Amino acid sequence: MPESNSPILAMRDIAKSFPGVRALTGVSMDVRAGEVHALLGENGAGKSTLCNILSGVFTEYAGSIELAGERANIHHPQRRPVARHRDDPPGAQPGARAVDRGQHLPRPGAADPVGHDQPAPDGRRVARRLLAELGLRLDPRRPVRTCQIAEQQLIEVAKALSLNVRVLIMDEPTSALADAEVKLLFAVIRRLVARGVAVIYISHRLEELYEIADRVTVLRDGGYIGTREMAATDRAELIRMMVGRPLGEIFQHSAKISAGAERLRVTGLSLAADPRAGRVALHDVSLSVRAGEIVGLAGLMGAGRTEVLEAIFGVFGTRAIRGSLALDGKPYPPRSPEEAIRRGVALVAEDRKTQSLVLSNTVRFNASLASLKRFRRWSGGVDAKAERKAVAEQVASLRVKTPSLASMVANLSGGNQQKVVLAKCLLTKPTVLLLDEPTRGIDVGAKAEISELVNKLAAAGTGILMASSELPELLGTCDRIIVLCEGRVTAELDRAEATQERILAAAMARQVVLAEDMSSTGKET
Repeated sequence: MPESNSPILAMRDIAKSFPGVRALTGVSMDVRAGEVHALLGENGAGKSTLCNILSGVFTEYAGSIELAGERANIHHPQRRPVARHRDDPPGAQPGARAVDRGQHLPRPGAADPVGHDQPAPDGRRVARRLLAELGLRLDPRRPVRTCQIAEQQLIEVAKALSLNVRVLIMDEPTSALADAEVKLLFAVIRRLVARGVAVIYISHRLEELYEIADRVTVLRDGGYIGTREMAATDRAELIRMMVGRPLGEIFQHSAKISAGAERLRVTGLSLAADPRAGRVALHDVSLSVRAGEIVGLAGLMGAGRTEVLEAIFGVFGTRAIRGSLALDGKPYPPRSPEEAIRRGVALVAEDRKTQSLVLSNTVRFNASLASLKRFRRWSGGVDAKAERKAVAEQVASLRVKTPSLASMVANLSGGNQQKVVLAKCLLTKPTVLLLDEPTRGIDVGAKAEISELVNKLAAAGTGILMASSELPELLGTCDRIIVLCEGRVTAELDRAEATQERILAAAMARQVVLAEDMSSTGKET
């Protein structure tokens, strides 16, 4: 980090209100050139509002912003000195266009944004290089909507890196990434910081902040709580600053006397790859989940975790898959999600905003959407009173923070949106619950609540199969962990024998074998 401690970016007494809501109250924050400054807080603390002001999305606010000692008038996101990586990539444009969105890529002969010495050629070649820096070997012409969520996240990072800015906001850049991809991203961040770029880094993964951040500023309920040196601040203090109270272990495992009868059996599950849809192939995957058991799915990006869950939920139908499935000992052909729900299977999808929620509709609409058959009148239509009562009970049980059941889901924080997704699933009364990144992009308080809920569901006899890129979540919650690599099961570890090292070794096992085979035949790995 450069020796000068003078801030490249200074925010003074920033305040912002929306109708009926005070989003920010007197927030001040300094960011130095060449540092990674973490911005921490629960969902709804004001982080996104502050970043929207910095990136020109919100132009009406109180307070002042200075860049390099001069007053900055940020009026539009297309004309700002601050670039932002978002945690909700749109997934609708070709790779090169997505990297270029918001600003033009460097002209031929201009400096390379990642720090290479050679001049940048055409936009497509620069896009390919930026993606390669993040471990992605993608055709820049490929539509982003066909990429996996983790790939979309890295594409959004590459887009932000293509901008020649002095301050880069990274909003949950690792929320869908496994450890190997996170290491690649951190290497790029360190190169940017070495060149004097200031990085404002937002993440709910506290453990990674200690690896990448120099300082941390904490917000709570729209107000400034404090700024600390990262190395001199322990995890317990950060949590107290965020939530205003001590918080125990985020992921807690409830001891069980014994698991019950087998809820789900998957035998020899195979699925053909579909590059156009970004679908990974599965090869002879077998697993089981018993009543009261929480089974984890681990693996790197592209390992096939999401595909396993979606195949069980009937997303691909029965024609696309091979193998057999059984629920409670009876054959279960996963023909469709409707069939899965009818048989007692529910899925919390990886991307709540595009796969699980209708953001433009209400909490009530979203929560009851998958279970409307429960509220049908014998004469037709829906028993609105019974529906409203069931949704209200579930919202109260999950402690969803919402003004009313008629509130738009888009206006809720990420953690509360995720609780609405869980409410929707639980109203179907599942006996098997499939969770794909259930705590992605939510704060530590909401993570602890969801972990507690998962344990309660298991204690009540639900069989739970959970995919997560956060190893602490799997290790702290699961009874067994199944590791996938390139669509194959490479390990099954009991809770007592599972460690991060063993999981990562199994997650890369097939890649290592293939590399050794290619090396022995003289081919490039």
